[in-house]
Amino acid sequence: MELAPQLHRLGNDVVSSYLLDTPDGITLVDAGLPGHWNDLQEELRALGKTPADIRGLVLTHGDSDHIGFAERLRREHGVPVYVHSADAHRARTGEKPKTPTGPMRLLPALGFFWYALRKNGLKAQYLTEVTEVADGDVLDLPGSPVILAMPGHSPGSVAVHLPTVEAVCVGDALTTRHVLTGRTGPQPAPFTDEPAVALASLDRLAELKASWVLPGHGTPWHGSPADLAAAVRADAG
Repeated sequence: MELAPQLHRLGNDVVSSYLLDTPDGITLVDAGLPGHWNDLQEELRALGKTPADIRGLVLTHGDSDHIGFAERLRREHGVPVYVHSADAHRARTGEKPKTPTGPMRLLPALGFFWYALRKNGLKAQYLTEVTEVADGDVLDLPGSPVILAMPGHSPGSVAVHLPTVEAVCVGDALTTRHVLTGRTGPQPAPFTDEPAVALASLDRLAELKASWVLPGHGTPWHGSPADLAAAVRADAG
């Protein structure tokens, strides 16, 4: 799905990842669930591209609904996978602390788990090899993505700023659709390790100049990152 010239989304409001298509090749941000491999192939065909055009995959964090097809892409096509050093272990093993689920409504929660099941979400393929990154890194990939540390949801959660398309991918630093309640609009993401730290990290997002803020769950936000950060804070009370 094209959001803007060169900027595409894979998946939907339940789980999504993003594709930047440039003359120098493709950069992916996040890899959704394993079954999103087919979505990736369809989007590549629509663009007249193949996996050989993908230069790198950047993870916003190491949770299973974001690493999806990453290991398959790395193993079958040699695409390097980038993750913050503080989340490298999580991306390799799936190990993470238990967090309170918080509010939940039966039908939306079942819908999320059913969607994850359909997309092979119970068959997570963890990474066997990653390239570790740090706050402030500008990656040598199409679009020159910039790593912005936003800990809280996980220790190594990052935003990935794509300045060439005025977009920032935020993973689960926030959400615009709560996967367990179905409630839409800017709000903190569930399953967050340290909610207070995650809210504090929104200060980093508010500093950015961008016209798109792209969460891992929910509708893309077409507007100011500062306004979105303020709306999430307001929702958190």
